[in-house]
Amino acid sequence: MVGLWERMKANSSVRRTIVLFIIFLCLYLIRNIISLILLTFILTYLIIRVVEGVHHLTKLPKKLIAIVMYLLIIVFLYFSITVYVPKLFNQTIQMIEEVFNFYQKADTNNKLYEWIAQNVGFNEIKQQLTTGAKVVFTTITSIGSMGITFVMSLILSFFFIIEKDWVTEFGQAFLKSKIGLFSQDVAYLGKKFVNTFGVVIEAQFIIAIVNTILTIMGLIFMKFPQDQLLSLALMIFILSLIPVAGVIISCIPLSLIAYTVGGIQDVIYVLIMIAIIHAIESYLLNPKLMSSKTDLPIFYVFVILMFSEKFFGVWGLVIGIPAFVFFLDLLDVKVDHKKPPVIPQINSSK
Repeated sequence: MVGLWERMKANSSVRRTIVLFIIFLCLYLIRNIISLILLTFILTYLIIRVVEGVHHLTKLPKKLIAIVMYLLIIVFLYFSITVYVPKLFNQTIQMIEEVFNFYQKADTNNKLYEWIAQNVGFNEIKQQLTTGAKVVFTTITSIGSMGITFVMSLILSFFFIIEKDWVTEFGQAFLKSKIGLFSQDVAYLGKKFVNTFGVVIEAQFIIAIVNTILTIMGLIFMKFPQDQLLSLALMIFILSLIPVAGVIISCIPLSLIAYTVGGIQDVIYVLIMIAIIHAIESYLLNPKLMSSKTDLPIFYVFVILMFSEKFFGVWGLVIGIPAFVFFLDLLDVKVDHKKPPVIPQINSSK
């Protein structure tokens, strides 16, 4: 028995696999607060990246930058809750009303309208969308579990960043303790997790911001109603956090609204705009922000999203791909796949 234990200790792969299962077991036991853990990690990682970037440019103390950032976040949250959330709620309800009023008053001889009218129950969908919007915004603005989770995550991330050196020094003390070998494996897995999961989450947020800005600029150019842009921006940003599938899902409401604004011509413009933005994301942003390990076939992306949403709900759509990339890194899976250029090069012979 002692010999088996010694061989397990000497085999790093077996040892780290056991440690990984122990971590999963602990996470399962505390699954009720998994949202707090994930949100704290994401906030901490993103804010640390921003603080380091600002420090590199300005050479200001990191603690001062962090304090200013959190003050700005608090001010932003205050104005969001008191000013923008009510406005966002009103815009969303108004947008739903306008879309359904348009289709109810549309030309009954229109073949597209006839097909929609036969296959879609407008009153039922309108009621569901309106009720859903009310539930979402009531949840956000009320002092509920999500609000408490976000506040707790914000507080935890603040103290972690302010006391980062002390926290690191305290954690390193475990490496020299009686559970030093276990702590080393946890530190190894934690470093892998940060270098893969964190990087992908950061890239998804940057891509979501760029997608939102480009799409809203396109919608302004297409003269979409100004009173709907805030709701559309929020919708596009949230859907952009879902890799690949978010872009496809966003086509449906945008096309529906585009048809109410300018007919089938605007629908085509919206689809072309989304295709261009998706091409920019695939060929410019992704290669710059992500490693080759995150360049997954679309088939795998959809399969991962389906399973992760089934097991983890809405969180699964956001963390499914980063978690899968983390396991690829652990298993040392390397795929040397290069995307073909958008415009193929023609070899000219002399």
